[in-house]
Formats: sequence, structure tokens, C-alpha cells
Amino acid sequence: MSVEFTTTKHIVLFGAGKSATVLIDYLKQLISEKNWQLTVADSNLQSVQQKLGAHKNAEAIAVDITNTEERKKYISRADIVISLMPAHLHYLIAVDCIELKKHLLTASYVDNDIKKHAGAIRQNHLLFLYEMGLDPGIDHMSAMQLIHSIQEQGGKITSFQSHCGGLVAPESDDNPWHYKISWNPRNVIMAGKAGAVYKENGETITLKYEELFSGKQGINVPGLGWYACYPNRDSLHYLSLYHLEEAASFVRTTLRHPDFCFGWKNIIDLKLTSEEKLYETNGLTVSAFFRQHFEQHGFGEWLTQLLSSRLEYAKNMMEQLMNLMQAEQEAISEGEKPDDDFMMIDEKGELTTLNVDEVKNKAAESVAVQMHEANLTLKQLFFLGLNDDTLINKGLCSAADVMQFVAESKLALQPGDKDMVVMLHEIEYEIEKRKSTVRSSLIVKGEDNIHTAMAKTVGLPLGIAAKLILEGKITETGLHIPVAPAFYKPVLEELKQHEVFFNEAKY
Repeated sequence: MSVEFTTTKHIVLFGAGKSATVLIDYLKQLISEKNWQLTVADSNLQSVQQKLGAHKNAEAIAVDITNTEERKKYISRADIVISLMPAHLHYLIAVDCIELKKHLLTASYVDNDIKKHAGAIRQNHLLFLYEMGLDPGIDHMSAMQLIHSIQEQGGKITSFQSHCGGLVAPESDDNPWHYKISWNPRNVIMAGKAGAVYKENGETITLKYEELFSGKQGINVPGLGWYACYPNRDSLHYLSLYHLEEAASFVRTTLRHPDFCFGWKNIIDLKLTSEEKLYETNGLTVSAFFRQHFEQHGFGEWLTQLLSSRLEYAKNMMEQLMNLMQAEQEAISEGEKPDDDFMMIDEKGELTTLNVDEVKNKAAESVAVQMHEANLTLKQLFFLGLNDDTLINKGLCSAADVMQFVAESKLALQPGDKDMVVMLHEIEYEIEKRKSTVRSSLIVKGEDNIHTAMAKTVGLPLGIAAKLILEGKITETGLHIPVAPAFYKPVLEELKQHEVFFNEAKY
């Protein structure tokens, strides 16, 4: 059904994937209130129709985004364009928006290609607002609100840490990975490939992809407990954008359950995120793929080494613990009081005093961790499909392609499942030589497997910004991310109406 478009405001949205559901609902309500027009375009017309439904001011269309004529046809209608397409396709839309003089919003990162057009965007009095989703997006806005508040009080920020994760809600956490996919599955598989750079205690730290998922770093999230975190891309890129060049520490991280990080490090070690196309998957089952791949990459040797090292550690620790307990019993039988403390050389080569009960507890915990990891390794791999006879049938694939196919099935949100978005800023600062810390946390749970927390927190900032721009309440031009008050103040204020808000604690 074709829609008769008038001269009223017209929003064109490219992309109707997992992150689009809440945005489309918001835009439908908006165009009803304002009598505006909406076009939603995607390669999958059925997906658009399911999300858009019937609305007199809205049109669902199928589009080949690589077809210049098709793309320009719909962009030319718009007053503002929103792109939720995969990141590599934004540039095609952006170039057309410059030529056709249309504002553009997206949740994706600013890249070098679009930076080259910053002058043309400004000269044409256009606003290209990038990184306007969750992470990046809400993280920028909420962080800058805190930073500016501290600086207005005369504060000097010494450490900035920002953590964010799209997670599964505890009530829907029922697999050994403690994870379910609520966003682009390809991005889940490729996460961390570029490694990470950040600043810690005045030193620049660079980590390779293989080092990211060590699980050594983590934070305690209020009300939820302990989560592992790994540094996210190039944190140093944001030092100047946040005007925090003098901060001794600056890092942006991704949150995951500790077991996920342990398992994903195994996935990387087993070369299961390789992008080299080696496998003809037509007629190939998931279990047969794993057999082929593991034969090429020495799985048996790897597994034997991993399990034996943990079991040997547990065995040695148990022997030491038994020796300690036997020494206690011998002292008691001879009528002596066992020592509560003893001295030893620690891992740093320093002499230290330890409490016997503390040593027992730590030894027992350490053994439990090693046994848990040995068991977890097999549970996670079998969960992914070591014995799954499902046919892949995707043609010539890389290991990463097959992992995406597997993850889309095994780690999918099921009907009734809820996802969860967690964000936490930790900022240390000084005012008149007095040191303080502020922790600001956001926890959002989804309604179900369609109206997810991820879709809500990615989509609403885009929808709100589009409305504010079309209403003339945001008037900036040029290429921006939302770090200025003109962007973050009105958007964060409206997000509160949708139960997206932060809780602060200072100490």
C-alpha cells in the first residue's frame, strides 16, 4: 500500500533489525501526535511490516541499500534520516544525505571516512549526530553530565571508568555462557578483534585481542553483584572529546558474566573467530564442523593441557591443605596449641604473615575455581553443539560465520526471556585537595525477547533526538557526538520519562 506524503515533517529510518523495535514504536506515537510521516526501509520487508503494523502516516518498504537510485529516492523525501544499518553501510547513506541536504542520526561510531566530510556537513548547515544510541550514546551523555557538574564545582577529575554491557536478566539466565544475544549477532562474534588501548595510573596500556578476555578485571554492580569487564576499543580517542587529558586513568569497558569471559577466551584460543573462509557448509552439520575445525587446530592437545593443568593445580593445593590440617592435628595430639599464623614468601617475593584459617579458605576456594573451570569448559562447548546434527547450509564459511550461525540459535532470547542493560560510571576527583568518588549506575530490563532493554536504550535516544531536531529545539550543525549540553540535557530528561535513568552515590 502506498502512502500519500504531504509537506509535513518526514522521518526516514533505514534498518528494522533487533535494535529497531522500540524506536519504531516511539516514532509511530510521535507521527500520530504531530501528524508527521514515517518511512521504514529494510531489505527484509516482512520484518518491517511486523514491527510497523498498520499506520496511516507510515510506510514499510523493501530496499537494497547498495542501490543508489533506490536509496536516494527515499532520502530525498526526508527531513531527517536515521540509520540503523550495519556500520559499513552508513557511509553510503551519509554521502547521499550531504548531497541531498538531509540531517542524519545513527548509533554507530564516527569513522575516518565520515570525518573527511565534516567541512561539507557544516557548510550545508546539516547536523550529522553519530554515536547516539546506548554505547556509544547514553554513555557519552550521562558521563558528560557528571563531568561537567564536577568541573562546575571546581573539581579536577583524576580517574574515569565507564562500564556497559548488554546482558541477560538474572531470571532468564539459564545457560552455561550466562549470555543471550540482544543486538547484532555479528558484532557479538567480532567483539574485541581490534584489541584495546586505555590509560591507567598515567600509563598507556595496549592489549591484544587474545589478552582481552582474561577475566582479571571486574566491578561490583549495585544490586547485581560481580561482573567481569574488558577494555573497549580505543578509550584514548575520547580523552580529548571528554576534555580529560589530565586524568591519570581513563577507560571504557564492556561488562560480561565472568564465565562468559572465561569461555570466550577459549573460543579465541581455539581460532573459532577466524574470518578465513575454509569450510563448505552445505550438507555439513554443526558437530561435523567442530570435528573438522578441532582436528586442524589440535583440540585434543589443547583440552588435555587445559584440564590437566587445572586438575594438577587442584591436586597440589589439596595435598598442601591436607598437610596443613595434619600438622594441626599432630600439634593438638601432643598437647600443643596450633599456630594461628605463619610466615611465608608471597608471589611478590616478600615475607608476609598469613592466618591459617584464611589460608584454608583461600585454598578451598582456589580448588573450587579450578574444578569449576575444568567442568565449565566442556559444558560451554557442548552447549554450542559438539553433538548437534543441525545442518548449516550457508555455503563457503569461516569459523566466525559458523559461530554466528550457532550463536543465533543457541544464545537466542526465547519468548518470555528478558535481557538487561547495565551501565556504571566511576569517577574519582578532587575539590580543594579533598578526594571524592561518584558512582552512577543504570539498570534497564527488557519486557520480552522483542521489546528488549537493548532496543529501548539504543532506539529511544535516536527517536528523541530526531523529534528535538525537527521541533527546532536542537539547532547545532556539523558532525557531532552527543557530548555537549545542547544534546544531552533534553535527551536525558526525556529518557527519564521512559524509566531510563541513573542512580548516583558519592563517597
